[in-house]
Amino acid sequence: MNKIFKALNDPTRRDILQLLKEKDLTAGEIADAFNITKPSISHHLDILHQADLVTSEKRGQFVIYSLTTTVLDDILNWLVTLKD
Repeated sequence: MNKIFKALNDPTRRDILQLLKEKDLTAGEIADAFNITKPSISHHLDILHQADLVTSEKRGQFVIYSLTTTVLDDILNWLVTLKD
């Protein structure tokens, strides 16, 4: 769970998740939405991947990133239990 909170702590990573909420994207498409270097985007994607918030699939020469909603559902369910 610490990896998830670490990943969600950064505004760039939260913005990446917002992009992926709309549709699956390549790393290049994600990088085009930001004014930071591609290695920085790669680093952010790696942290999101380690936290199981995104998945990646190689298609030809591209890697396609997708949002993993099951982990977010688990977090929301856990937070709701804290309220009780």
